[in-house]
Amino acid sequence: MLMRKIYLASKSRARRKLLKLCGLKFKVLSSGIKEARRKDKGLSYAGLVKKNALRKAQRAALKIKKGIIIAADTIVVQDGRIFGKPRDFNDARRMLKRLSRKPQWLYTGLALIDKGRDKRLVDYEKTKVYMDRLSDEEISRYFTKVSPLGKAGSFDIQGRGAFFIRRIEGCFYNVVGLPLRKLYCMLNKLGVRMLLSLALVSSFSYLLSGCSTEYNLVTGQEEAFFYSTDREVSIGQAIAKQVENEYKLSEDPLVQKRVEDIGKKIVNVCDRKDIVYQFKVLEDEEINAVSLPGGFVYVNKGLVDKVANDDELAGVLAHEVAHIVARHSIKKLQAVMGYSFLRVLTVVVPGGGQVGGAADAAFLELMLGYSRKDELLADELATRYMKLAGYNPRCMIDFLKTLQDVNRRKPLRPRSYLKTHPYVPDRIRVVKQELGEKIGFTDYINIEEKKNE
Repeated sequence: MLMRKIYLASKSRARRKLLKLCGLKFKVLSSGIKEARRKDKGLSYAGLVKKNALRKAQRAALKIKKGIIIAADTIVVQDGRIFGKPRDFNDARRMLKRLSRKPQWLYTGLALIDKGRDKRLVDYEKTKVYMDRLSDEEISRYFTKVSPLGKAGSFDIQGRGAFFIRRIEGCFYNVVGLPLRKLYCMLNKLGVRMLLSLALVSSFSYLLSGCSTEYNLVTGQEEAFFYSTDREVSIGQAIAKQVENEYKLSEDPLVQKRVEDIGKKIVNVCDRKDIVYQFKVLEDEEINAVSLPGGFVYVNKGLVDKVANDDELAGVLAHEVAHIVARHSIKKLQAVMGYSFLRVLTVVVPGGGQVGGAADAAFLELMLGYSRKDELLADELATRYMKLAGYNPRCMIDFLKTLQDVNRRKPLRPRSYLKTHPYVPDRIRVVKQELGEKIGFTDYINIEEKKNE
C-alpha cells in the first residue's frame, strides 16, 4: 500500500505533540475556520463538535489535491453551558473558577477526509473530568506558569493543570485534545494501517526487547515490566534532571546529610538493592515527597521542617523507598502514559526538547499519587523497613496524625502530601496491622471520606 500524505487541520501544539509521539508524519494545514459555540436547535454537544471538525476538514481539503485531512474540535460542557477557549486572561480566570466547582464533560469531534478517494469519517469522544475547587490564588499561580489562552476550559491536563484534576472518566487523551484510540480506529477504516502500525510496531519492538516477567517479592505476584532495570534508571534520570531544572535544591548541607543518612539506613534493609538510591531535598514549602523510577527520592524542605524527629522522617522516606521497591512508579507510567511516550525518555538524547516535555509530564503524573492499594502497600512496607532499620515505626502514626491536623486547619494546596494519599485513618489502620496492634472501631471508619468527596 502506498503511503498517503497526512495533514493536521489544527495549530494546536498539544495535538501536534500527540501525533508526533504516535510516530505519524504529517504537515500542519490550518483551516482558518471559527468554531461555532452555540448549538442549533436539535443539535447535541456531540453533534456540535462533529460539525465544527468537519467544517475544518472540508476547508483544509480545498487546499490540497490528495491526502488525508485530520481535524478536531473540543468543547467543555458544564450545567448546559459550553466553554471553549478563553478570550483573555480575565475570561480564563472566570472560566477555570467556575469549572472547578462541578464536574464537566469534554467533547472532541474528529473528522477525517481522504481527498482524492472521496471518503470521509466523522466521530466524537467524551470524557468526564472532576476538578478540585480552586482559589483565586491557586489560579493566579497556575497562570504565571502556564498560559490558558488557546486551551479549551483554560487548563492543560498534560501539564501543570494535572495538579487540579481529581479524576477522569474516559479517554485521557481526549482531555488533551485528541482521542488517540478513536483516531487510530478511524485511520484503520481509511486503510492507513501500514503507516500507523509501523510506527507503533517500532515502539513496541524496542520496548519489548527489554520486557521481562519477574516475581515481585513485595506483591507476591508475577509481573510484566516493559523496561529493564537499566531503562527504568534511565527514565528516572531523565525525570530527575527535569525536576532539578525546575525546582531549587536545598543549599543546607546539614538538612541534605540528615535525609541521606536516614535514607541509606532504610535502603540497607529494603527488599530491592539492584539500583543506587539517591535522596535530595527541594527548597519548597509544600509538605510533600515523591519517588521516581530507578531509585530517586525527593523531599520538600517544608516536610523536613514539619517532622518532629528522625523517626517521623524515616517513615516518609521508607514510604517512598517502598514505592520504588514495588516498582509502583514505573508500572504507573507505562500503564498511564503509553509506551511511545515513555520511549522518548529512553531513546532521545538527554537535553532535547522532547525529553524535557516527556519528563515534565511523567513527573506531574507521579505527583498525582498512586492507587489506594499501592499507597497502603507502601505504608505497610515502610512500617517494616523502619523497624528493621532501628527506627520507631509508631512515629509514622504520629506524623500521619500531624498531617491530618494540617488538613483540618487549612485547605489542601496543589502539591500537598495529603492530596495524593489515601485517607489518613485508613493509613493508620494499615500501620497498626503491620505492628500487630489491636484495631479499634474508629480505625475502620473513613472519617474524611464524605468531607472530601
